[in-house]
Amino acid sequence: MPETLVRAGNRFATVARPPGSGLVRQSRAGRQRRLRALALGLALAAGLGVQAAGPSAEPPSERYRGQLELVAAFHEQMPAAVAVTADGRVFVGFPRWGDEVAFTLGEWVNGALRPYPDLAFNQESLHSVQAITVGPAGRLWVLDTGRPGFAPAPPGAAGLLALDPNTGEVLQRIGFPEEVAGPMAYLNDVRFDLRRGEGGMAFITDSSAEGPNGIIVVDLKSEQSWRRLAGHPSTAPAPGFQPFVEGRALRWRQPDGTTAPFAIGADGIAIGPEGKRLYYSPLSGRRLYSVSVDALADQALDPATVAATVREHGEKGASDGLESDAQGRIYSTDYEHNAIRRLRPNGRFDLLAHDPRLLWPDTLDLAADGYLYITANQLHRQPGFHGGVDIRRPPYGLFRLKVDGRPVGLAPEPIAPPPAPE
Repeated sequence: MPETLVRAGNRFATVARPPGSGLVRQSRAGRQRRLRALALGLALAAGLGVQAAGPSAEPPSERYRGQLELVAAFHEQMPAAVAVTADGRVFVGFPRWGDEVAFTLGEWVNGALRPYPDLAFNQESLHSVQAITVGPAGRLWVLDTGRPGFAPAPPGAAGLLALDPNTGEVLQRIGFPEEVAGPMAYLNDVRFDLRRGEGGMAFITDSSAEGPNGIIVVDLKSEQSWRRLAGHPSTAPAPGFQPFVEGRALRWRQPDGTTAPFAIGADGIAIGPEGKRLYYSPLSGRRLYSVSVDALADQALDPATVAATVREHGEKGASDGLESDAQGRIYSTDYEHNAIRRLRPNGRFDLLAHDPRLLWPDTLDLAADGYLYITANQLHRQPGFHGGVDIRRPPYGLFRLKVDGRPVGLAPEPIAPPPAPE
């Protein structure tokens, strides 16, 4: 087919010309075909003009999304946990992983960090706070690993504490027998269902690098506890797992050059809005799992029966913290991609945030104010991953992201008062 040279500005493009055009008088249909061909050529030429950028033009860069707000910047202590009360108070946990930590539990007040409830309590009653959460009844629950510097926990050091956020008074402290949480257990995160039993139940992930990993169930009334899914594949590090963070393979790296895999078990945890499924995932892995809460709570069931209730929900990215909302969605961090995702009940994912400041997004907390709070602590830049060289750059961040979710609140229904006498 003959071609016609079409000019657009100072650029040219060739377009197909119908046979006979310009030689004989064309029919009306032929002229219409020619006009369409010329229009296509002009559009092509204009497109070529846009693509042929000058030598100073920059190539496209990665797209980021999500309107993250910086809530707090920590210049001295590396945060992990965050919990926000219904009236907007912000509590932060600083595990003693090896840095000098003046206090392991703090509150962000009027743009400043202070120990909570005070410095003496931190020094005398707490060892290393890994997780904090506001329970369905408004208590501030504090999970203490009892393992500063990852040293073995002395007897009685690990514990779950309930504090009155208004007074700082310790309302309850629950310890663990050695068969449930031995000296090498690492109590990582916790969720609650206060409707179960006489006083509610707590569910804790054990992410110990020494293993075996599992889920610890606590009866809050009797303070008895028991282990579930101990050593189960869903709570253990994924075999052969190799994460890449900031483009580099994440491995334990010694000063002498030797390396070891990054292998950490069950870490993030979230509970469904009806309290029927408990969601969890290993830190070293990309898959999401859930287990029946009824099975976890029933001490009479054998391990195989409990394990039979485990479901796999597919890949979600390599995550640290998990969270849930009253609409039945599961939120997860993605430390390989500086991102926050949300899993819908239909199995589809939403990308809520992808931001270069999310350097190792750690803990998530969905608060009553409609914001999802996120700690970002540069965990992967610690000396243990870089041959003893610390490449972290403070400050560490606490961010929040506006979402349309509501917190899960599994509290017992209030007992209605008796009718007033007539």
